[in-house]
Amino acid sequence: MSTERYLNHPTFGLLYRVAEVAEGRDLYATLYAQRMFFVVTLQERGAQFEVIPLMDARHLAEQNLARARREGPQAHARWRQLFDQTFI
Repeated sequence: MSTERYLNHPTFGLLYRVAEVAEGRDLYATLYAQRMFFVVTLQERGAQFEVIPLMDARHLAEQNLARARREGPQAHARWRQLFDQTFI
């Protein structure tokens, strides 16, 4: 399964998925603008965007890394690379 996923935000343009948060919820970041982070909840008729601060986004991404570590080295390596590109 590929970890690359993109959404189009009506105001901020293209967003890329940084981490899984929960069932139906993912952490996204702006691709072109300054670093803005959103928890996106996908619904039947669209998506709900919740803006969150950088440190909260980093914390959610770290939790995702911990889950991926339990899934195995391949999954962890993919999410680690995305985490490093986003936060380091």
